[in-house]
Amino acid sequence: MLAATVQPAPGTLTQYAATFVGGWLLFTFTAHVAATYVLGDVPWKRAALVGLAPAVATIALVRYSPLVIVAVSLAADFAAVHAVYRVKYRTAGLVVVMHYVVTLAVVLLVANLLALLGTAPG
Repeated sequence: MLAATVQPAPGTLTQYAATFVGGWLLFTFTAHVAATYVLGDVPWKRAALVGLAPAVATIALVRYSPLVIVAVSLAADFAAVHAVYRVKYRTAGLVVVMHYVVTLAVVLLVANLLALLGTAPG
């Protein structure tokens, strides 16, 4: 049996921009949660800078394998956390792991809520 491949539908510039902004907001929120958990009280502005890295990587690599997207996003996230928060490599790694965990938790929560709401009687 042949595996089906998913080809992203071509989108408009507005759709790409909206997807980028949505991803940036998600990654900014989860970066702030992760950094606050690991580093203590940190400003939102830094999380907004960190959130740019995985948002850009995700949009730029949309046609590649999810493994490539995750690997590049994690590397970009690590570089951004290290540069923006000016922390040691080990601490940056811990923040990135927490950022990934928090992002995954939020995405799974929202996806499950949407699936649940999709089954509600009309």
